[in-house]
Amino acid sequence: MKDKTMNSLFSMSKPALGVAECRLRGGFCALLAAALLVCGVGCTVGPGYKRPTAQVPEAWKGEGPWQTAAPKDAIPKGAWWQIFHDTELDRLEQELLQANPSLDAARDRLSQARSQARIASAAYFPAVSADPSGQRERLSGNRPLSGAPGALTPVTQNVFTVPFSVSYELDLFGRVRRNLEAANASLQGSAADLENVRLVLTAELAADYFNLRELDREAGVVRQSVEIQQKGLDLVSRRHDGGIANGLEVAQQAALLDSTATQLQLVLQQRAQYEHAIAVLTGKSASAFTVAEAPFDAVPPAIPTGVPSEILERRPDVATSERQMAFENAQVGLAMAAFYPHITLAGSGGWQSRDIATLVNAPSLFWSVGGDLLQPIFNGGRNRSNLALTRAAYDESVANYRESVLVAFQQVEDGLSGLALLNQAAKTQQAAVTDSRRALDIANNRYVGGVTTYLDVITAQSTLLSNERLATQLLGQQMVTSVYLVKALGGAWDAADMQREQVRPALVQAVQQ
Repeated sequence: MKDKTMNSLFSMSKPALGVAECRLRGGFCALLAAALLVCGVGCTVGPGYKRPTAQVPEAWKGEGPWQTAAPKDAIPKGAWWQIFHDTELDRLEQELLQANPSLDAARDRLSQARSQARIASAAYFPAVSADPSGQRERLSGNRPLSGAPGALTPVTQNVFTVPFSVSYELDLFGRVRRNLEAANASLQGSAADLENVRLVLTAELAADYFNLRELDREAGVVRQSVEIQQKGLDLVSRRHDGGIANGLEVAQQAALLDSTATQLQLVLQQRAQYEHAIAVLTGKSASAFTVAEAPFDAVPPAIPTGVPSEILERRPDVATSERQMAFENAQVGLAMAAFYPHITLAGSGGWQSRDIATLVNAPSLFWSVGGDLLQPIFNGGRNRSNLALTRAAYDESVANYRESVLVAFQQVEDGLSGLALLNQAAKTQQAAVTDSRRALDIANNRYVGGVTTYLDVITAQSTLLSNERLATQLLGQQMVTSVYLVKALGGAWDAADMQREQVRPALVQAVQQ
C-alpha cells in the first residue's frame, strides 16, 4: 500500500506541479527582491573605526656601538631563532611548534573565532526551512459549532502538509554588518593572539635553552676549579707530610674543595630545572627528556631593530589590543542600531491535502508573504545604558592599547640598554678573569718558594672561580637578553599576516545548512 501511494505521488501530472512551483517560487522571489532592494539603500549607524594615535618616539635611545645596520628581513620569517645559528635550538623550537599544548589551544581558539565570524556572516542571507508532516485524525462529532447550527458527525481524515518558510532581516541600520565587523575584529585578534603565544613560547624556550647552555659552561668552570683545588690539596698534603705545611693549611684547602664541589651540585640542580622546563615546552614528559651537555661559546648576534614606528606593526600583542578596539567600536555600532527598527520579511508556502496523491498540485498550494517591524519605544533605559556600556568599554580598550604600546617601547629600550651594558661588563669581566689566573700563578709560585702562606693561594683560587663563573653568567645574560630583545621587537611577524584572516559573505552560503 505504501509503494502504491508513493508511486501515485510521483506519477501526478507535471503541468499541475509546474504551476504550483511557479507560484510558490514567485512569492519567494518577490520577497527576496524586496529584501535586496531595501538593503541596497540601508545605512550603518555608529562610529566608523579609526585607530587612535599612540605616542611613538622618533628613534631608539639605547642603540649601542655593537648594533649593525640591517634590514628587518634579516630576522628569518617565522623562525626568528635561526638568527642564533644553533642547530639544537632549531630542533627544539620545531618540536615546540608541533607539540606544545598551549600553542594547540591557541590554534583551537582561532578556529573558534573563525567559525563565529562565519556564523555572523550567515545573517546576510535568508533562512529557508521545510517542515513536512503527515497525520491521520478523527474530529469529534460533538465539537463546538461555528457558523450555521446543524448536526455534526465524526470525521476521520488524513492531513498531509509540505510547508516551506523563509525569513530575512533587512539590514537597514547596519546591525548585521556591525555584527560581522565585530566578529572579524575578534577573529583577527585571535590570529594575533596565536602569533603572540607562539612568540612568547618560542622566546621562553630559547631563553631556557641559553640558560641551560650557560649552566653547562658554568658546570665546566666549577669542575675545572675542583680539579685545580684537588691538585692544591694534594700539594699541601704532601708538604704537610714532609713537615713543611701545617694542618691548618690542609684543612682550609679541603674546606674550599668541599665548598666548590657543593657549588657544582647546585649548578647541576639549576640545569635540571631548565631541562624540565624545556621538556614541558616541547610537549614531552620531564622524566623521559634529556638535553645532552654541550660546549657553549656563543656570540650575541647583531639584531636589526628598525624604527620605533614599526613596533605597531610587528608586535602581535599590540595588534591584539588594536583589534580589541575595533571589536569594541563595532559593539558601539550594534548598541546604536538597537534604537532603530528591526524589519523582518517572512514568507511561507507549500502544499496541504487530505490525500497524498493530490498533495503536490495547484489546488493544494498555500502561501503567505508579510513583514514584521519591531520598534523599541520604552524599555526602562536598557538601550541607553547598553550604549553607555559599550562606549566605556571602547574607551577602556583605547587606554589598554596605548599602554601596550608604551610597554612595547619600554621592553625594546630595556633590551637595547641591557645588551649595551652587558657587552661592556663582559669585556671588563674577561679582563678580571685574566688577572685572576695570573694572580693564582703568582700565589702558587710564592707559596712553593716559601715567601707566603697557603692562604694567599686559597684566596686566589676562590677569586678565580668567582670571576670565571661571573664571566660565564654574563655571556648567558647576553644571549637571554638578545632573545628577549627579538621578542620585544615582535620576532619576524608583521600585521599584514593578521589582516588576511577575514570572513566575507559568499553566495554559496545561501544554499548551505
